[in-house]
Amino acid sequence: MGVRKDLRRAARRGDLTGRARAELVREGGEVREVRVAPLAAGPVTGSVADIPFANAAETPDAVALRRRRGGRWQPVTAAAFAREVADTAKGLMAAGLEPGGRVALMSRTRYEWAVLDFAIWAAGGVSVPVYATSSTEQIDWILGDSGSRMLIVESGTELRTAGEAAEGRRVFVIDDGALAQLAVGGRETSDEELDKRRAALGPDTVATLCYTSGTTGRPKGCVLTHRNLHAETANMVELMHPVFREVSSRDASTLLFLPLAHILGRSLQIACLRAGIEIGHWPSVTPDELRPQLKEFRPTFVVGVPYLFEKIHDTGRATAERMGRAASFDRAHRIAVRYGEASLDPSAGTGKGPGPALRLGRALYDLLVYRRVRKELGGRLRYAISGGSPLDRELSLFFYGAGILIYEGYGLTETTAAAVVTPPLGPRPGTVGLPVPGTSVRIADDGEVLLKGPIVFDGYWNDPAATDGVLAGDWLATGDLGRCDADGYLTITGRKKDILVTSGGKNVSPGVLEDRLRGRSPVGQCLVVGDNRSYVAALITLDPQAVERWLAVRGRPADTPVERLVDDQELVAEVQKAVDHANAAVSRAESIRRFRLVAGEFTEQNGLLTPSLKVKRRAVAAAYAREIEELYGPR
Repeated sequence: MGVRKDLRRAARRGDLTGRARAELVREGGEVREVRVAPLAAGPVTGSVADIPFANAAETPDAVALRRRRGGRWQPVTAAAFAREVADTAKGLMAAGLEPGGRVALMSRTRYEWAVLDFAIWAAGGVSVPVYATSSTEQIDWILGDSGSRMLIVESGTELRTAGEAAEGRRVFVIDDGALAQLAVGGRETSDEELDKRRAALGPDTVATLCYTSGTTGRPKGCVLTHRNLHAETANMVELMHPVFREVSSRDASTLLFLPLAHILGRSLQIACLRAGIEIGHWPSVTPDELRPQLKEFRPTFVVGVPYLFEKIHDTGRATAERMGRAASFDRAHRIAVRYGEASLDPSAGTGKGPGPALRLGRALYDLLVYRRVRKELGGRLRYAISGGSPLDRELSLFFYGAGILIYEGYGLTETTAAAVVTPPLGPRPGTVGLPVPGTSVRIADDGEVLLKGPIVFDGYWNDPAATDGVLAGDWLATGDLGRCDADGYLTITGRKKDILVTSGGKNVSPGVLEDRLRGRSPVGQCLVVGDNRSYVAALITLDPQAVERWLAVRGRPADTPVERLVDDQELVAEVQKAVDHANAAVSRAESIRRFRLVAGEFTEQNGLLTPSLKVKRRAVAAAYAREIEELYGPR
C-alpha cells in the first residue's frame, strides 16, 4: 500500500481526524497566532525516569531496544533495560552522585547513552550532554559552568580531549567497561534506596542542562525539566503514533543516529521508549556509513536532517549517471515531484489527485528508480521526519512520489526539540506544520516567531540576563522569522541575525538560497553573503563524493586536485545550475549574482560547522575573507 492510500485509510478513521485542531487568531486579515490544545495531560507527579520501570512492569518481555553486538542487532527486553538502568543508577549513587548533582556525558550515539541517561535521572541527577566533537575549551566551559562533578566519556580519545577539565572529577570510560564498573560498585546500594531517589523527583525537577551548539558565542545551558520532556514526548506520541500504527501492519522501529547530545535525538529516544517503539543506535550521520545499517536494521521510520535526504537523492542520481541513465533518473524525479504535488492537491482543495497518465508514469518509475531509493533506506521505511533546517520543497515532493512521506518539524533546544510539526494527516511540503499539541505560535510585528507552552524551557543556567533577552512573560523569542498561511501552517523564512541588507537597502534571507543550493549536486556547503554590498554572492564548496562521481563519468583522473577543479569551466557550469535553482525561489534583487568555488570543506573538525551541521557564519566569513572580497572585485 502506497503512502497516498495509507493517508486515505487513516483519514477514514473518525477518531484519528480532528484530534489536534488549530485555533487561529487573525489580525489585519493575516493569521498571527496559532494554538493547539494538548493531547496529553500534564503530569502531577513522577518523572521521565519512571519510563523504563513502568515498561518493565507492564510488558517485561517486549523488545524495547536492539543493541548491535558481534555484528548483529540483538534484542533488549523492557525488563533487561530497566535492570541495567537500575544497576547503573545504583553505581552512580555509590560513586557519590547526590540528588541534583550534574553528570556530564560525552559520547557518540550508542546503546550505553540510553542506559546512562535514564540511570542519571533514576539516581536523582541531572544529565549534561557534551558533543563528542567538542573542543577542549568547550568541554572546560561546560563542565565548569554546569558544576558537573562526574564525567562519563566514550573512550580515551574524549578523555584526552577533555584534558585538565577532567581533573578533580570522577571519570568513567564507556569503552573501558563503565557500565559494568558502575554495576559492581553499586551492589551495596539497595533497590529501596534507588526507589526513594526516583520517587523524590517531580515534574518540575531539573532533568538536563542542554548546552546550545550555537553558530556564535559561548554555549548556553538550557534548563529543561521533567515536565518539559513529558510535554514534548507525550504529546508527540499522542499526535503521531496512533496514525502511524493505523497505516502500517508492522511494529514501529527506528534507527537513531542523530547525536544524543542534541535535544532532538534525546526527545526522540524518550518518545520511542514511552510508546513502545523499538530503537537501535548508530554513531554516524555520514550517509555512506549509515546506509548499510539502515539496510540491515530496516526501520519503519527515521528522524534525520535535510543533509541525509539530499545525499540519498544525490546517490540515486549518481548511480544512474554511472549506468548511463542520468536522463531517466531526471525524468523519474520530475514524475515523482508532479505525482507528489497532485497527491496533496485534494487535501489543500486545489485538485482531484493524480490522473491516469501520471499514475502510470509513477508505477513505471517505481519499478525502475523509486524502489531502489527506498532500498537505500532499508526497504520498510515509508515515513521520515526532517528537522534542523528547512528541507527543499521539491526534494520533499520527490520522496513523496517515491513512496516516502517526509514530515518536517521546527524547534529549538529551548523548546525541548519540536515546537511545530507537520500533522500526520495533513502534510504540506514547504512548511514546518502546526504547533505541537499544547503549544502556541505567534508572529511578532517584525516577523519573529514567538512560542509558548509547557515545552518552553525555564531559562539559561547561570545566565539571567540571557534568559531575560529571550523570555517575555510566557513567550519565547526564537530569533527566527516566519509566516503562517491561512490554515495556520508555519513557514520559516530566515534568521533575524542572519538577514543581509544590501547597499541598495534590500533585505535578503540567506537561508532560503543556501537550503536550495545544498540540495543540488555537486554542492557541498555554502555561505551566501552580501551585507552592505551592492549584490548577493556565495561561497560554495564541492561535495567530495559528488566530484569523484563527476570525474569518473567523464573519464578524468580521480586524483585531480580540487584546487584545479574550482576553476574548471565544465564543473562551474554544473554548479551554475544549482545557483539557478536557488535563484528561482527569490526575486532578482535577492538572487546570487556571483559565486566562487572554494577548495576544502566546512566541517565540525575545522570549526566551520556546528555538531547539528549548521554553518558557523562568522567563522566561515573569517576563514574565507579574501575570497569574499574577490567576489566584489573586478570581473
